[in-house]
Amino acid sequence: MVDVVNRRIFLGGLPLALCQRSSGAAAFEVAQLDRARVLADARRYLGAKPATVTASRSPRSAGEPNDFFSEGDYWWPDPKNPDGPYIRRDGMTNPANFVDHRNAMMRLSVEVPTLAAAWKLTKQRRYADHAAAQLRAWFLHPATRMTPHLQFAQAIKGRSTGRGTGIIDTIHLVEVARAVPVVANSGALHANEVAGVKRWFAEYIEWMRTSKNGIEERDAKNNHGTCWVMQVAAFAELTGDHKRMAECAERFRSLLVPVQIAPDGSQPLEVSRTKPYGYCLFNLEAFATLSQILSAHGHDAWNFQTADGRGVRQAVDYMFPFIADKQKWKHPPDVMYFDEWPMRQQALLFGGLAFGRDDYLNVWKRLPASSTVEEVIRNYFIRQPILWT
Repeated sequence: MVDVVNRRIFLGGLPLALCQRSSGAAAFEVAQLDRARVLADARRYLGAKPATVTASRSPRSAGEPNDFFSEGDYWWPDPKNPDGPYIRRDGMTNPANFVDHRNAMMRLSVEVPTLAAAWKLTKQRRYADHAAAQLRAWFLHPATRMTPHLQFAQAIKGRSTGRGTGIIDTIHLVEVARAVPVVANSGALHANEVAGVKRWFAEYIEWMRTSKNGIEERDAKNNHGTCWVMQVAAFAELTGDHKRMAECAERFRSLLVPVQIAPDGSQPLEVSRTKPYGYCLFNLEAFATLSQILSAHGHDAWNFQTADGRGVRQAVDYMFPFIADKQKWKHPPDVMYFDEWPMRQQALLFGGLAFGRDDYLNVWKRLPASSTVEEVIRNYFIRQPILWT
């Protein structure tokens, strides 16, 4: 056991004062736990060439080659009218939909943070150089960069060329944004390149705030609304936009927590879906990540509570028994992928450190840190806690 009297642990800039001898929360060493996993993955990614949205295109896209395009997951051909508008089957993913751009972005979100974490662990420039190549391809080079908007995301055949709900696809840029300063600190990106990447994210924030699709997503009352605020906060952290960060904090306090978290910590809007377990975990990850970002910048989201006791602390505490033992889940099982959850939910890591909960951290350590299931990769978007510590 390590003596940690007067020691301070920092997680994403958030200090956790520790005034007693070692406990699980105090002695927790994420880098030591993750080192072998991170380096094994990073070595594999060194041989992979960047592939952006320009590598493939759907004939159903209304956009240009540099525009991101995806289709709504739960929309299917109508058996009564096969060539007509698609119909919705909630929770049932249509495997025939175009997902190339989403998969490319998920690959980016897996590889760049891993490479950045590997550089942070070893200071070997080869990892940072390869991450920098990915960042240049996605955000800087005119021939391959993604245009900073999601106007054509989650389109529906016969109904819409793109919807506000599509903005949730860029949750996979949250940890990429977190990796950018790490890669920049390595020297693998020139100052003008770092400025160019930040400019891309600043333009994307502005589109999210002012476009019809962006406003529609901002005003969503379930996990989509949470993810909108989380993304803006993450990207504002990268760009140094304190005004937008403060707006996110206000939205967190006045809308997200009061509307989405019940006094007992449950999430009624997610429980009502056909994948209640997975959706509750997903939304909790977004709340925890948002709380981590806001709390690092003077907005104590972890300890915020409404007058009737709603807060992220209550939400993590509510889900904890069901993460520790899924058999205790008291709602119907998800219609798909129920067996694939939970993962190593970062809400337990972030919450465990913020609240000094050893039980959270012990469960977090024993859960799987990665998956090969596309649905899990899509909904598990914080994978490199080394970047957050």
